[in-house]
Amino acid sequence: MIQVNNLQNNKNIEKIAQLGSYEVFEYQKDLSVDPSSASVAYFMNKMNFKKRQVLCTLKGNSVKVQAGAMQWTAGNVTMDSGVKGAKDFFGKALKGMVTGESLSKPIYQGNGYVMFEPTYKYIILEDISAWGNGMVLDDGLFLACDSSIQEEVVSRANASSAILGGEGLFNLSLSGQGIAVLESSVPREELIEFVLDNDEVRIDGNMAIAWSKDLQFTVEKSTKTALGSLVSGEGLVNVYRGTGKILMAPVAYGTLMNQSNSSSEPAKTSSDGIIGSVVSSFLG
Repeated sequence: MIQVNNLQNNKNIEKIAQLGSYEVFEYQKDLSVDPSSASVAYFMNKMNFKKRQVLCTLKGNSVKVQAGAMQWTAGNVTMDSGVKGAKDFFGKALKGMVTGESLSKPIYQGNGYVMFEPTYKYIILEDISAWGNGMVLDDGLFLACDSSIQEEVVSRANASSAILGGEGLFNLSLSGQGIAVLESSVPREELIEFVLDNDEVRIDGNMAIAWSKDLQFTVEKSTKTALGSLVSGEGLVNVYRGTGKILMAPVAYGTLMNQSNSSSEPAKTSSDGIIGSVVSSFLG
């Protein structure tokens, strides 16, 4: 029997979300500061940069966690490395290299608690079953998931999508029944959600952080001709077609408050106007 005090009954720690086995706690003030960092912590708090932690309550179930993300466990909780032999090790090493995830994802199981390391990023809890045949994630988004969820590395349909789309050649896809815990640089409240029914969405830049595996992703000219794409200033756009969902950030990460990324100039994370248009015309 484990009793955890000064967590759920702490006035400075607020539970802001819960889904499945996971609870998200947010520290209202960062009290672990010294005089040299107090002013920075104060203004970070005002801009909603707060410490957040995820607590997973295990009741005979198991959870798969990004390597190094566990802070503590309590109760009858055991850990498995998630690596089964040399062949599995090299396979997961290759998958980690192309997706930006850890080589292995330890599996914690039993009865008790698993607390994840604190983060200043925003935590998103997603029901994977609501994403059709799977959910494709941008690199570095995965934090944890129910062990019942299947992982798969998916590749682009064509080379131009990988070279010009700004999303990389490979991504991690999650499918099955269960909850996934994601770490995002943008809060869920600011993410735009598109629900497509045999339709398409065009995005100028790699601002989609997650999308349904059923969607076809390509990179195309913003207009029918290379000259039209050039004079429009848009160059190439990421195109998602089919039936499914997309989660999109309002701006590409790293371009907030960047005046050079205003509407008068193409986003730096998308293809540059002249070069991108010319390359795209050759790739068809």
